[in-house]
Amino acid sequence: MGKLDNDDTVSGTSRRNQSGNTNMKKGFFQSGNHFDGKNQVNESAKATNSGCQTSCTFCMGKNSCPIVRSRTKLMNVLIERGKPQEANSIFENLIEGGHQPSLVTYTTLLNALTIQKCFKPIHSIVSQVEEKQMKPDSIFFNALINAFAESGNMEDAKKAVQKMKESGLRPSTSTYNTLIKGYGIAGKPDESMKLLELMSTKGNVTPNLKTYNILVRAWCKLENISEAWNVVYKMSASGMQPDVVTFNTIATAYAQNGETAQAEAIILEMQKNDLEPNERTCTIIINGYCREGKIREAMRFVYMMEDLGLQPNIIVFNSLVNGFVDMMDRDGVDEVLKLMEEYQIQPDVVTYSTIMNAWSQAGFLEKCKEIYNKMLKSGVKPDVHAYSILAKGYVRAQETEKAEELLTAMIESGVHPNVVMFTTIVSGWCSAGRMANAIGVFDRMCELGISPNLKTFETLIWGYAESKQPWKAEGILQLMEEFHVQPKKSTMLLVAEAWCFAGLTQEANTLLSAVKAKQMTNSTEEESNMPTKSSEKIYQKPHNSAPFCSLLQIPSVCTTEQKGSALAARRNRRLMRDADLESPLLTTKFKCHSHICRFGEGFSIMSTKQFQGQHGTYQLANSCTAVFLN
Repeated sequence: MGKLDNDDTVSGTSRRNQSGNTNMKKGFFQSGNHFDGKNQVNESAKATNSGCQTSCTFCMGKNSCPIVRSRTKLMNVLIERGKPQEANSIFENLIEGGHQPSLVTYTTLLNALTIQKCFKPIHSIVSQVEEKQMKPDSIFFNALINAFAESGNMEDAKKAVQKMKESGLRPSTSTYNTLIKGYGIAGKPDESMKLLELMSTKGNVTPNLKTYNILVRAWCKLENISEAWNVVYKMSASGMQPDVVTFNTIATAYAQNGETAQAEAIILEMQKNDLEPNERTCTIIINGYCREGKIREAMRFVYMMEDLGLQPNIIVFNSLVNGFVDMMDRDGVDEVLKLMEEYQIQPDVVTYSTIMNAWSQAGFLEKCKEIYNKMLKSGVKPDVHAYSILAKGYVRAQETEKAEELLTAMIESGVHPNVVMFTTIVSGWCSAGRMANAIGVFDRMCELGISPNLKTFETLIWGYAESKQPWKAEGILQLMEEFHVQPKKSTMLLVAEAWCFAGLTQEANTLLSAVKAKQMTNSTEEESNMPTKSSEKIYQKPHNSAPFCSLLQIPSVCTTEQKGSALAARRNRRLMRDADLESPLLTTKFKCHSHICRFGEGFSIMSTKQFQGQHGTYQLANSCTAVFLN
């Protein structure tokens, strides 16, 4: 992602010299810096060395600096290894070391930022290149056009192409492919089709296989599979044959649209074109059947893979295990595990986590721990999801102190916890009424630079409601402001519920009246981090274990029981969600207690000073591991 064709790929050693005037005029992008990229690069790495005096004698003499060359080459290596963030750091260190980046360095930085979806600094890079009176070549322009295209900003992408032409440089097929891709990202494949026609009528640039595949992907993204097929027909009419990527793209669209049988039929179309399906093709089909709940169809196709000369991989097996677990089909899981043995494919962390999750949700903590220990013994290192599953098991068993011990062990082993892990432990302490412990875990999360999310704050509010401390529940709203987390309707209902539990219906009504006056967004509450769906299903057949499956098995009887005030709180919360924001409903939906709270007791659980200068550095921890867990 973010790379151009090989002929225009950035390289530290090979760049084509271009003739013509390549001086860039300042301010040729009049639109200004208006990107809203989800990620932003650090201020010190925004391609600017303003205020940094160049001290390198090579750079001062405008000669080729060996350090700049070697660092730029290292940046390219890091990008190829999937570490663009580290490439940013290399660039920053280069500036701090008093060196002058070359055009190749800036081009490499453009690629690194594009891969990270950091589009805000792009104009700053252009300004730096202009101020230093560098002469951009076609590779720099293609990287710049690619950055704009990836951001969906096609206006500036077109301006960059025009500037490229004015500089005496000729746009290549790769340049047009990038524009076509950009229109696809922007959801405008019609504009992409116009560019295809333009390329076909011009003699200097002609569409290639990648051009057509980009168009196929663009239409499939809009779920317009018929138009995708039209592109394939245009491809064939031009004398170009579709490849496996073409058919896999269409197969993916069918599978995502719940038409996996059509995706499987693509194989026949591939064979008509003298193409053989690959592992990717089979994974698309098997995952599609699993998503549709047709696990037996997925298994049928797995056995058919041998006729295609292919072998299922661990991704396929994990999809099957997850599918059978969701259906509570114990025999199906065993069948998959035995098949893995036959292919000599060992379970990975996803396999173990999926089965751990089944035991955990069924309330069998010991079996969950048994699978966890089996995973450790087999040499598979747990990831954040595996730790989270076991932590949830401890919390369900009201052993939150062990969940927190697991958190410590997790950090010591080098696995970075996420917000879900912390929120799970916070909920455990809240359920036990030990709010001091809950806040301690919250503090620890912030110290590690992990930002709490809406669910974290709602868990704390619920905890204070259970503890009959509504003033502290409302104090969480102030804390949310510090972290720039916007409360939703569900949040305010929880705070109102806290006042109601304390017998103070007037305060609850006042709060809800204020909410209604502000016309807050009536959004649906996010799915809880604590799974609560029932697993009360019984398997029909006895389990015949194989040696490999002796521990990797799922429970034969799954029951869960929720007791105490936590259940009452959840039930009351559901009533609150069903209620409109009319305050009189509070007095009819709830039987409030007669406790009187004193507002003189501590309103805020944490002082504002604890967060000043810190909350700006917190980063939301997002999990990117492809696992099939609920």
